[in-house]
Amino acid sequence: MRSSAIEIGALAPLSRPGWVEAGEHLLAGMELAALEINEAGGIAGRPLRLVVRDTAADPNKAMAAVDELARLGVVALAGEYHSVVARAAAARAHALGLPFLCASAVLDALCEQPTPWVARLAPAQSHGWRIYADFLLGEGHRRIAVAADASVYWAAGTGILREHLAARDGMLIELDARALSPAALCDQLFEQRATAVLMLAGHPEPAVPIVKAVRHDPRLAGMRIGAPAGQPEFAEWMAALGVDGAAIPFLRYLPEHLGSSAMRIEAALRERLGVAPSFVAFEGHDTITVLAEAMRSHGARREGIAEAWSQRTFDSSRGPLRFSRVPGIDVLQWAWPPVQVVERDPSKPDRFRVLHASA
Repeated sequence: MRSSAIEIGALAPLSRPGWVEAGEHLLAGMELAALEINEAGGIAGRPLRLVVRDTAADPNKAMAAVDELARLGVVALAGEYHSVVARAAAARAHALGLPFLCASAVLDALCEQPTPWVARLAPAQSHGWRIYADFLLGEGHRRIAVAADASVYWAAGTGILREHLAARDGMLIELDARALSPAALCDQLFEQRATAVLMLAGHPEPAVPIVKAVRHDPRLAGMRIGAPAGQPEFAEWMAALGVDGAAIPFLRYLPEHLGSSAMRIEAALRERLGVAPSFVAFEGHDTITVLAEAMRSHGARREGIAEAWSQRTFDSSRGPLRFSRVPGIDVLQWAWPPVQVVERDPSKPDRFRVLHASA
């Protein structure tokens, strides 16, 4: 290979208050893909190098990182897990004309205006959370509560659920996860006759104490606890909750059956992480794979990368993907990745049970 590396800025939450475990999985996927690309000869003989920046779940830190990476000459940005942080990074990328391929953030309003500079692999929140709401309705739940924290992301999710349930004879009961103590929240669940409660709240506080309180309140026996944002995907959730953290359905963006290539990637990620890789690790891998394919077909230039997104189909660990314009979404969107509703098996918490799958 020639020595002049092609540099991609990699954004991930790698310190608190970010979800560090998610950031580590995201980065592991990106690093594995870059290694595989370089072992296969790089991009037209040039090696690929990731320039990693920790966003720490801080939008201002993310914007500063985008500015710095742009000055350093990266050809594109990749990654980020937290939606509000990704939104800040997307705004700066748009202003600078720097391609940003968002791996994991799902907030519908990722950009405030249509832009050719931002594309996304993860499904929009409205898509995935409607699937999740339909799953709950299919289980017979009509009075569904949310224990919601204050943020743009949780508020958006609450709005999606409220509208979707109301159109299908369901009711959303909104409870403030910060203002109510876990015991008071349990009182409300009982008084409101809710049959399911969703954790739209941060980890570990206030989600963990709420889950423990609901699990051990005899009045709420049989209460379905859910976490559409995917908190139970990570080992940290189970470390904090033990068996109380199992049987809590969440959204996961993987096909029900992995192909041979994805199984090889899964094994390599497991070796790199020391634990089973989450869907976030696959998102990281696919992000760098797509950027590499874009550069092979359209050149290692910022303009060429952005042009490639709307002009071709890409390979990924989760199947072929193509970006398109989706009504209400201002970024180029993969419509859609596979979506599953899964939960950890109480009898074997390191094993996931697929409850619903949507291609």
